[in-house]
Parts: sequence; structure tokens; C-alpha cells
Amino acid sequence: MLALSREVYDTLVSHARRGRPAEVCGLLAGTRRDARGDARNDAQVEDILRAENVAETPRTNYEIDPEEQLALMEEIESRRQDVVGFYHSHPTGPDAPSETDAADATWDGYSYVIVSLNGSYPFVGSWCWTGEAFDPEIIRLE
Repeated sequence: MLALSREVYDTLVSHARRGRPAEVCGLLAGTRRDARGDARNDAQVEDILRAENVAETPRTNYEIDPEEQLALMEEIESRRQDVVGFYHSHPTGPDAPSETDAADATWDGYSYVIVSLNGSYPFVGSWCWTGEAFDPEIIRLE
């Protein structure tokens, strides 16, 4: 389960809307709790850190520069928070991870949040990468 405050949820949606037509991306900071003793994530997202999308085709893909990703991870750790996962947007859908998202996922046990803007209302979903596939996660708004 992934817990988001209303402020974090609103910030994710706002970032996705302002970034259209390109995909936006970043890291999720907060507290990770491994309640089941396996790779699945149980976490509270306290903040997001935006990253520049450096993909060659930013309207349909996202990529975080490795140096920027490392710097953002170090910033999260300096705040005494955990890296909870990553987020990106799908400006025109789908409301789930794409085949490209699965091919590029590398962080087992971390949340991958997607903000989809293809409908009348934004859709925010989360999936935990198992190393082989994305498992849907429950999002709880607090």
C-alpha cells in the first residue's frame, strides 16, 4: 500500500498537467515499511522531487539522467527520508504501466506511480516492480 497526502496527490497531478504534452517524472520521498517481509512496498510518501525528463521522445517516454537521479537520492537521504519510488505521467494514457515502463523498470520492491491525464479526471495509480512484472498497489489518500 502507498499512502499519499492530499498535498502530494495534488502536486503530482499539477506537475503532470503543467508538463503536458511531455511526460514528467521524479522521485518519491518518505518512509518505507516492509510489513510482509518480502519485496513489496508499504510506504508513506511525504514529498516528491521533480526530475528533468531527458528522454529522446519525451511525449511518449521518460528518462531521468543517472547523475540527477543519484543527486536526488542523496538529497532524500540527507533529509533522513527513504526513496519510496518513482513517478511519471502519461499525458494521453494508458492508466497503467506501458510495455516500455516494464522494459525500463529496475528498482525491485519500489513503487512506480503513474499520473494519467487521458480522461475527464486525472488517474493516479501505483504499481510495485517485482523484478519481472508490475503488481498493482492500493493508494490511500490521507
